[in-house]
Amino acid sequence: MKAILFKEFRSFFGSPIGYLVIAIFLLLSGLFLWVFEGDYNILNSGFSDMTPFFTIAPWIMLFLIPAVTMRSFSDEKKQGTMELLLTKPLSLWEIVNGKFLGAFLLLIIAIIPTLVYVKVIYDLGLPEGNIDFGSTLGSYFGLLFLMASYTAIGIYTSTLSDNQIVAFIISFFLCFVLYFGFQGISTYPAFGDYGNLIASLGMDYHFKSMSRGVIDTRDVIYFVSITTLFLSLTVYKLKSYKL
Repeated sequence: MKAILFKEFRSFFGSPIGYLVIAIFLLLSGLFLWVFEGDYNILNSGFSDMTPFFTIAPWIMLFLIPAVTMRSFSDEKKQGTMELLLTKPLSLWEIVNGKFLGAFLLLIIAIIPTLVYVKVIYDLGLPEGNIDFGSTLGSYFGLLFLMASYTAIGIYTSTLSDNQIVAFIISFFLCFVLYFGFQGISTYPAFGDYGNLIASLGMDYHFKSMSRGVIDTRDVIYFVSITTLFLSLTVYKLKSYKL
């Protein structure tokens, strides 16, 4: 698995992909938080917290993560190297986990520089240090779990087509539905008392729950289940391809 992980990681930084992902994420989040006027501008909000960042980060990742993962297996199929990959002395789970961890590690590197935002807000607070570290830490944990789920979905959709654009579109659609779709339809009056239950099926519900600073095991189990489900689907798809 380590060989696949390092191969994926090197491929990201052996081309502009890795640098672009990090640069685009930091540029977009930085512009929304510190430059553009609006609800997400921290300097104009009057509050020393990271809520605006954790509000826009899932939406930025909604585009970036499918772009990172769309090539994982679709490129192998297009280049004709899938058979070579599957004949390596590795289990399918090791191959899938290697691809998954390689992409996930890149995304972790992308969010590490945002810790500078925490430092800046800490210094700007009145009094200095007036920031809710519990909520901030919980939000970072929630973001990591959310990114893991997005990544697993992207890895799976990359097995569905040898066209990277098709893989990107399917991944984006699934991530959007799972993040916002359930929350969106739960507000319809027709669902009545079941609205909250429907909302709890979506990622947004559990991400916001973790952002309150309390790590509930139900939220962790939800994200781990989504990640495991799509990685399992990836293994199943590769089994059928191998046969």
